[in-house]
Amino acid sequence: MTQRQEFRVLRTYEGFEMREYMPCVIAEVKVSAQYSIATSSAFGSLFRYISKGNKASQKIAMTAPVIAAQRAESSDSQDWYVSFVMPAGSNRERLPDPSDSNVHLRELAAQTCVASSFRGKATEELSAKKIKELRAAAAKVNISLSDENRICRFDPPVKPGFLQYNEIVIPAFLNQL
Repeated sequence: MTQRQEFRVLRTYEGFEMREYMPCVIAEVKVSAQYSIATSSAFGSLFRYISKGNKASQKIAMTAPVIAAQRAESSDSQDWYVSFVMPAGSNRERLPDPSDSNVHLRELAAQTCVASSFRGKATEELSAKKIKELRAAAAKVNISLSDENRICRFDPPVKPGFLQYNEIVIPAFLNQL
């Protein structure tokens, strides 16, 4: 089974969970494109990195999910940050440098986020609807959220759409918890 990004559930609300994501390292590619092609554009570079396409020719285990994020500081709504989470226990110093200059390694500290899951192909329309629903549910219980949205896809695109498992994850502000 594919290893997943580590987290613990802090609290369960109606329609979503509050989670603490453990520190991790991500391999990330910035893509300026429509959502429908952003993930597939970046996937090749990321997959090559974990498939010995790095300066040490080292194979790195595939993990889930593949994350497509839009960040608040991005002024262009077409900017997507597509990432693979490196296996648990990885740190930046022990990972090989990418051979592809588009791939950047970044350490993430522990982070509190809200998350909701859904089944179906994570299209732009369905993802936008799920983001809106999660933001509304969090607002109902007075949880303040960042402007970043993460669409987390756990299944390969060849899996039938109605069977695909996905999550929307949004960082929460700690002072509101």
